[in-house]
Amino acid sequence: MATERILVVDDEEDLLELVRYNLHKEGYQVRCVSTGELAIQEAKSLLPDLILLDLMLPAVDGLGVCKILKSHPQTQHIPIMMVTAKTEEADVVSGLELGADDYITKPFSPRVLVARIRAVLRRKLKQSMDDPSAIKVRELVIHPGRHEVLLRGQPVDLTFTEFRLLQFLARKPGWAFSRSQIVDAVKGEDYPVTERSVDVQVAGLRKKLGDLGSYIETVRGVGYRFKE
Repeated sequence: MATERILVVDDEEDLLELVRYNLHKEGYQVRCVSTGELAIQEAKSLLPDLILLDLMLPAVDGLGVCKILKSHPQTQHIPIMMVTAKTEEADVVSGLELGADDYITKPFSPRVLVARIRAVLRRKLKQSMDDPSAIKVRELVIHPGRHEVLLRGQPVDLTFTEFRLLQFLARKPGWAFSRSQIVDAVKGEDYPVTERSVDVQVAGLRKKLGDLGSYIETVRGVGYRFKE
């Protein structure tokens, strides 16, 4: 069963419910919103694996949403599948030029939608595995640019701080870092980290990594290191 997170953006409540039902049935985690403003907000906080985006939205339309998300470092690598009417060919071209990955026209069958989503997610996974900037450790792949972690090919849902912590340690396996060094490396302007909270972050990260959590080793009297 699928486990990826999909953000669905459409102002038609009936269509939202139809898509939500069918994607849930396939095992996807689904979040639905009805405006472009909420789509931008949810995309930045949720960091979904794919966005299903209707072009005809009130206020900020789908093209505006696509342009904003594809220009933001945190969201630019999220695949976007546009939902369009048959008469919106020019908008489809504009969306693809802005960086959208695929489109589907209304009305569509749920089976075709699911098949198209699977195809986009497969392409994303292949691109992620081929990313030369990725940090690869056995069955763990960390993509700095995509702000994404894959464990045995499946995405791991990490907070901003957990991601930065894992990336920092994994870049230099075998090196021991003190808690203060970790704080300096992972803290962001909006994500303050204290030395005491490093232990809490590490514990949460180990739990999310499952059996690979043991790769993050405690160095008594110093701090932590990533196993070589």
